[in-house]
Amino acid sequence: MLESGSELAALGLAWFAVFLFSTCCHEAAHAWAALRLGDPTAYLGGQVSLDPRPHIRREPVGTLVVPLLTFLLSRSWMMGWASAPYDPLWADRHPRRAAWMALAGPAANFVLVLAAALGIRAGVAAGLFTAPAEATFSSVAAASGGGASAGAATLLSILFSLNLVLGVFNLIPLPPLDGSAAVPLLLPERWRRGWLEFLRQPMLSWAGLLLAWRLFPPLFAPLHTLALNLLWPGFLYR
Repeated sequence: MLESGSELAALGLAWFAVFLFSTCCHEAAHAWAALRLGDPTAYLGGQVSLDPRPHIRREPVGTLVVPLLTFLLSRSWMMGWASAPYDPLWADRHPRRAAWMALAGPAANFVLVLAAALGIRAGVAAGLFTAPAEATFSSVAAASGGGASAGAATLLSILFSLNLVLGVFNLIPLPPLDGSAAVPLLLPERWRRGWLEFLRQPMLSWAGLLLAWRLFPPLFAPLHTLALNLLWPGFLYR
């Protein structure tokens, strides 16, 4: 059944609100971790904040243009990016600290997945939500009735799905994703600075993104199915 224009606009607004909130949480986590570990660069830039304005000012294309374009083209999901600045000299001096800072962003996303799951299960206990016959990114939970419960089910579904995507995608150990910056935790000390210098080659980021985009669907599909079945024990989603 085709969605009306008003339904599509409402879904797009829900996706954008969740995307902006999730992205701000991700980047604020990077910035907060960096501050705690000795690099105030992002803090001084205003990134230790859930206020979207400093994040939008830093990456207007990734936080506004690309998300809206991807939703208009797909009519069902949204993607984009933001970033937090850091001091490369600090990262060179403290590669392990820089690695933990990189992991803080995906960790924030997984916390939001858990928060969404708890919200959905609370809705089930209150008789507001039930398992959907067919789960999609926007329909991880179905409302038992209409009105506000339907809107809450959609928002929590998007929060669950989008943050699972962001968390898993960013852990792929390819530049410029956070997983590549976390690799020094697994490397001998003598190789850590060399790895960070290797990551800073500009063309490597484009190649890494293209490869990660190809690798992501077969990697994510079983993880998404597992997450759905953990959320809804007794329902066998495939």
